Amino acid sequence: MFQQDQEIFNILLESVAEGVIVVDDHQIIVEVNNTAAKMFGYETKELLKQPLNILIPKKHQKTHDTQVKDFLKEQSHRSMKHRPDIFGAKKDGTVFPIEASLSSFKIYNQNFTMALVIDITARKDFEYNLAMKSKALQSSSNGILITDALKKDNPIIYFNPAFTELTGYSKEEILNKNCRFLQADDRDQDSIKEMRLAIKEGRSYKTIIRNYKKDGTLFWNDLSITPITNNDGIITNFIGIQNDITERKKLEQEKNHLAKIFEESLNEIYVFDAESLKFINVNHGAQINIGYSLEELLSMTPLDIKPDFSQAKFKKEIEHLEKETVDKIEFETVHRRKSGTTYPVNVHLQRSKLGNKAVYVAIILDITEQKNYTETLEKTVKIRTEELQTALAAEKDLNELKTKFLSMVSHEFKTPLSGILTSTMLLRKYKLTDQQDKREKHIDTISDKVHYLNTILNDFLSVEKLEKGKVNYKFTNFKLSKVLNEVIYNANMLLKNGQKINYPENIDDISLFQDEKILELILSNLIYNAIKYSSENTMVDINISQNETSTIFKIKDNGIGIPEKDQKNIFNRYFRAENVLLMQGTGIGLNIVKDHLENLNGSITFESIEHKGSTFTIELPNKARL
Repeated sequence: MFQQDQEIFNILLESVAEGVIVVDDHQIIVEVNNTAAKMFGYETKELLKQPLNILIPKKHQKTHDTQVKDFLKEQSHRSMKHRPDIFGAKKDGTVFPIEASLSSFKIYNQNFTMALVIDITARKDFEYNLAMKSKALQSSSNGILITDALKKDNPIIYFNPAFTELTGYSKEEILNKNCRFLQADDRDQDSIKEMRLAIKEGRSYKTIIRNYKKDGTLFWNDLSITPITNNDGIITNFIGIQNDITERKKLEQEKNHLAKIFEESLNEIYVFDAESLKFINVNHGAQINIGYSLEELLSMTPLDIKPDFSQAKFKKEIEHLEKETVDKIEFETVHRRKSGTTYPVNVHLQRSKLGNKAVYVAIILDITEQKNYTETLEKTVKIRTEELQTALAAEKDLNELKTKFLSMVSHEFKTPLSGILTSTMLLRKYKLTDQQDKREKHIDTISDKVHYLNTILNDFLSVEKLEKGKVNYKFTNFKLSKVLNEVIYNANMLLKNGQKINYPENIDDISLFQDEKILELILSNLIYNAIKYSSENTMVDINISQNETSTIFKIKDNGIGIPEKDQKNIFNRYFRAENVLLMQGTGIGLNIVKDHLENLNGSITFESIEHKGSTFTIELPNKARL
């Protein structure tokens, strides 16, 4: 066939970029170009007069036959490239995706079909890789955004779900906006200025900046910015990758704080390896007292400064720590300075971890003065020695109490002051009339914090008056319900969601001759504590009874309770139970209550089970003694 035009036809076949396959009515290949033959891994002559099905994978042949029959019925030019699962089979059996366009024609009264075939393996791989990368962007835990550098103000044109989750902003609040909205009013940061310069100069930049979520929450953003250029070298986009490192920042700040304490402590602090016993770090106070430099100490062990210990004796001393049967040990020994002089010390030793390495931390107290004083007293009488030991213990307790007091005051004042400062700053943002509710919110916050500070100051003043005996009680006759109504009215403002105070029954006829304001202070303290240390949806029960001589108050909550080991100290000034250390409080309230009750010939007791709640019982004389 094609005898007259064979040469021209062959030239045309080889000129076509696609693979060309011509079949007759019986699907027998009558013509094929080199492109198609190579595509399927054959020589051209191998395909001539072969059925077309040798180029179709077996599992797709039935579908292919149906498609061809449909095509022949229509007798028109059409493309099969949009049909699913169009595949070819190479000579070696390899299956690969193709696009095929079909055309029918007639020569010498004989029908033929010509297929233009394209191997789309590379395109499919590209589409797959693109889909995978897109899926990766969508699934990334980092916030990712892309901006359009060719548009004014570099607006955001893409962001992944993690960005929304991180910032709390919606799609409408993000798209087509410059990402500076994350900076809120905190734009005077050196890193922001450097970032803007990097963007202006079209270079990559990595920094850590303060950003703010939609609800105003601060988060530290580890930000990486990368420019994207086109083939002409023009920057078309910037990619920003965000990582919330707020927790890491907090840990770093805590670490720095502890490091500062370590270095500035006047006590000697040594850290040494649990295996080799070599010193890893020694604070400045220890270096001054022992006389060695840090460089010298790093090649030494505790045995080099403890003349009374051999290695075997020291291992014996710390064996309980090695076996982890105790948390820490304490013992007295002697240290030898570089100069050769010795001095007595008290050693507090505990096992810890430094990274993956087991270490010991030793806090050393120079007890030279105490020892000298003790030895002097021992030469006198045993009683004086006991008095000295009592004094030393009291001094140690006093130092701990002072330290706890200063720490508490710093924390309790700093937290509300910080809240006041933050609310004051945020108030400047809301200047419009329709933002009045936001202003009111921050004004309420300021008022609440000021009220809390006032309460703390009143507590301190009460402590001072009680200590100096300057409290002047004012006794009057009053109805108990009047006091209780005032206390509960104020307490209701502090209730959490679902909390409720059960008002006592049958108290309308109860009267007292006592200091009305002091009783109000006592009841307020106990009821406020019951609310503060209880969770939402709990009850605070108040029961009051009166006999001929006394009035008994019982305030019961279903809160966190008091750990058994802390109960003996609960009325000590500035003491706070272990399970409330992270909550606001001064540790003064119950001490003030107890002191007032004792002055009024009353008493206070309690029963408490951790995690189940507490019941405080007050007994107060009906009539005060004038």
